[in-house]
Amino acid sequence: MNLVVLIAVSIGLGLVGLATFLWSVKNDQYEDLDGASMRILVVDTDCEE
Repeated sequence: MNLVVLIAVSIGLGLVGLATFLWSVKNDQYEDLDGASMRILVVDTDCEE
């Protein structure tokens, strides 16, 4: 009985992970992969030190 519950829970969590991944691809979360790496190189002139 415990094995059936564990298998059901693991399949459910796998489906949740797959659905989350497909949602992120559909909503263009992976469009700008170079933006974060380039943003760190830009000098922020608004910062007063």
